[in-house]
Amino acid sequence: MHPSNETLSLELVAMAKNDLSVREALVADGSLGRALYHPRMEAVHIGNAARLAEILEQYGWPGNRLVGEEGACATWLIAQHAIGNPSFMRHCLSLLKQAAADNDVIPWQVAFLEDRIRTYEGKPQIYGTQFQTNKNGQLEPYPIENPQAVNDRRLAVGLNTIEERTAELTAQSMRENIPTSPDLDEQYLTWLYSVGWRVAS
Repeated sequence: MHPSNETLSLELVAMAKNDLSVREALVADGSLGRALYHPRMEAVHIGNAARLAEILEQYGWPGNRLVGEEGACATWLIAQHAIGNPSFMRHCLSLLKQAAADNDVIPWQVAFLEDRIRTYEGKPQIYGTQFQTNKNGQLEPYPIENPQAVNDRRLAVGLNTIEERTAELTAQSMRENIPTSPDLDEQYLTWLYSVGWRVAS
């Protein structure tokens, strides 16, 4: 689908590409994973989220009709990475769900964003899109609600099976060889509370 706003589409795609290229550079120099949230990566995510907030204010959710499939996918990626801003990510999910109901975005985008928010909030995910490293150093999904039916839910939104996804991510992680450390688990929990994903009881 040709975007009705090509300028906006190009801007969103450039923002997403910059995000991914910074990540690739950090993987290449071995610095990704040594700290919980690399400062360069965090700066990109914060800048992109701030710009996306302005875009949402002006246009609503940039879906396929406004910015084409590539622009819509870039918008989703930027929202997916706005991890230091819980209220903004929740706002994005609300707009994204409406866009999916209007057939203006691919349904799996909702699945990824909803799962990410739920895992940060400490709730079981629905589609099994979010993974963690277990004590044996192997990748496994974060806890899943009603796991027996997860593949049905995944297939319904256009995702492959949980088994296929686990194999894909395991292969990617072996290629990237990002270090993991038990210390990061403690830092992760501290970070969840510091940015407001979790609230002390």
